Amino acid sequence: MAAQRLSSIVSQLTPGQKPIDKITSKNPDDIVITLAIRTPLTKAGKGGLKETPLDGLAFKILEQVRRKSNLDPQMVEDICMGNVSDAKAAYYVRAATLAAGFPNTTSASSVNRFCSSGLKAVQDIANQISCGSIEIGIAMGAEHMTSGGDRLTRPFVDEIINSNQDAADCLQPMGQTSENVGKDFNISREQQDRYAAESYRRAEAAQKAGWFDDEITPITVKIDGKDVTINRDEGIRPGTTFEGLNKIRPAFPDYGDRSTGGNSSQVTDGAAAVLLMKRSKALELGQPILAKFVGATVAGLAPRIMGIGPTIAVPKLLTKFGITIDDCDIVEVNEAFASMACYCRDTLKLDWKKMNPRGGAIALGHPLGCTGARQIVTGLSECRRQKAKILLTSMCIGTGMGMAGLFVNEQL
Repeated sequence: MAAQRLSSIVSQLTPGQKPIDKITSKNPDDIVITLAIRTPLTKAGKGGLKETPLDGLAFKILEQVRRKSNLDPQMVEDICMGNVSDAKAAYYVRAATLAAGFPNTTSASSVNRFCSSGLKAVQDIANQISCGSIEIGIAMGAEHMTSGGDRLTRPFVDEIINSNQDAADCLQPMGQTSENVGKDFNISREQQDRYAAESYRRAEAAQKAGWFDDEITPITVKIDGKDVTINRDEGIRPGTTFEGLNKIRPAFPDYGDRSTGGNSSQVTDGAAAVLLMKRSKALELGQPILAKFVGATVAGLAPRIMGIGPTIAVPKLLTKFGITIDDCDIVEVNEAFASMACYCRDTLKLDWKKMNPRGGAIALGHPLGCTGARQIVTGLSECRRQKAKILLTSMCIGTGMGMAGLFVNEQL
């Protein structure tokens, strides 16, 4: 350990060290991921998780973390769950923690920053470990969209509505913001449908090749009173074509005619979890080091075009670490809508082969609070498959924000 610390100090003092070498260096205080798993993603309202509400989802994924981690559960000090739609999430994750086999000394909380909630949970746990508040924690995301969404039940108070346009625009439905992006940046219906067709094609190919088996942990749930084990994503629609997508009616006709149920993310149930600790602790415990968490950041923009958030957050994050988009091997951008996915791909000048190689939320689904964690699980699995090193994840966030996370795969 002393030799490792000395190496760390020397590496930090090495003149002319490239930024990419710095973030890929291995130091005792690095925050690392030792387990990253997810449930299958299922169709809200009619899929395999329709009868497994949020507390059940939290319990199922935490139970799997405890079983698969080979870690004494008493060592886990805190669990943070990203969730968007349920005000009772903090109750559910605490109770699920205790039921899943963690002791009452393991704390729990929930966090909500809309579609980045899963990544926000990872950032929160990582920050606690980094500053010494805890040594080991679990970050997770879960959403049971079968139970309903996160729409406001009333408008904002007059003082907010009348203050400025950005504040008032926070009321705009997500579908409206997608149509705004399509119109403002001239992203045609054809472009969006062609993008969606490719997302479906990739997801179908990945499922047929068995790539998702590496990231999905099968879980047994109740469906119509019977125990059923689910192990596959349900949103993938084999044989989906541009021609078929192009026949689907617009989903938000009050706002435009470019976004549809075929080129927008699916309404989905699911959960994902990531186990975090310092590298020194992982080595001490003999835990497998899957990846290094480098960092994450958030950025704001006009709420009416919230979908382009990744084009603000990604450059901000990469600049912090002195690297470029070309240094990133796999890029997971949440496909909230094809409008924003096309814009982000083109504006960030992403190599499309690197972006969502297993498909994205259009084909897989977007359980709101889960997605930020799910992207990490999927992206690291793909990095392992490709022997790729640098993973970048990003998503747009309702009310006008974007978030991005950076990771180094160490399973080469």
